Amino acid sequence: MNIIKKILKKLNIHNKEDFKHFVLQFIKFGIIGVSNTLISWGIYYVIIIFVNANWYIGASIIGFIVSVPNSYYWNNKYVFNKADKGHIKTLLKTYLAYSPAFLFGTLVPMYIGIAKLGISPLYAPVVMVISIPLNFLINKFWAFRDQKLVVKEGDSNEN
Repeated sequence: MNIIKKILKKLNIHNKEDFKHFVLQFIKFGIIGVSNTLISWGIYYVIIIFVNANWYIGASIIGFIVSVPNSYYWNNKYVFNKADKGHIKTLLKTYLAYSPAFLFGTLVPMYIGIAKLGISPLYAPVVMVISIPLNFLINKFWAFRDQKLVVKEGDSNEN
């Protein structure tokens, strides 16, 4: 039970309301992730079907580049409820937050599946789904993290 308390504390879940808020954020993030995935897959499939099926890596990268601003906008507005300022920095952090999951949860498995295992480029994008929980945690605790100054106990000027 002690490890669960530590995990909850790291996730800023201290009571039932915090837990409900966290679950609601995750559900909203998942819904936005579905829309993001549909945009990315749409671009991917247009390229591999109408341009060249061998361009699956490039098609996936283009889909990623185009879909991340969609994710940023909706997560900023409805999931993490951030202000309308500081967009460039947070957008760049969003790209950085999504990049490891995209690289290791999409591109590498896609390459292995298509180039090494002979899976059709038409079926390979399904591996993207595994990256949603990882992306949620990285975005919540880094890209959209509150930039509040943390004051350590004993460091305040209060008397």
